[in-house]
Amino acid sequence: MRRNVEVKARLRAREEALGAALRLQGLPQVCPEAGQGPGEGQRLPQVCPGAGQVLLQTDTFFRVPRGRLKLRRTQDGRGELIFYERPDSAGPKLSSFSITPTADPEGLQAVLSQSLGVLGTVHKERLLFLLGQTRLHLDRVQGLGDFLELEVVLRPEQSVQDGQRVAQELLRHFGIQEQDLICGAYLDLLLAQGQRGDSGDTARGQQGDSGHLCPPYKYIMPCSAP
Repeated sequence: MRRNVEVKARLRAREEALGAALRLQGLPQVCPEAGQGPGEGQRLPQVCPGAGQVLLQTDTFFRVPRGRLKLRRTQDGRGELIFYERPDSAGPKLSSFSITPTADPEGLQAVLSQSLGVLGTVHKERLLFLLGQTRLHLDRVQGLGDFLELEVVLRPEQSVQDGQRVAQELLRHFGIQEQDLICGAYLDLLLAQGQRGDSGDTARGQQGDSGHLCPPYKYIMPCSAP
């Protein structure tokens, strides 16, 4: 399985986070639109060369005995089946994962839905930045709001602690506070609000002493920030 160190946090100001990401890439924070004169423009990352890739993703989660299994569908009609395991705790943590691409996501989803059952679906618009060995995601999640996610892709010789140091440094750069950190997946937040992102049963969440949300369908000890 592949490894990375991941962390998610709520974004209080998406535009400020976007500006911070552009500064890290050494890019201008204001990009002129086509047909506009110098000095005229607006913050539109999708028209700025190298300023990030816009991805539309739909993640459907299935019921499995351990870890998480989701099918990701993208705007180009392709899909990826992703299995991963990581602690449901706030702060940077190790995630072990496997990914298999598919050219028939609709057919695969039908089979997995019938055989395993669906937990729920997450719809999001993702702005992707590549910062060295880190994938930076500025996510706008339907029904939840804006989030920042870091995925530090570990090299074979690197330890989890190495990845955590990279993630912590980036969190400081973006001004992320401890109370902004979340544990679990976006689906957990939707389920805690009584949503699944699609039709079906709802589930209730639980909250730990630290105030960080824990997965509603995996009743574990309350999580806390490191």
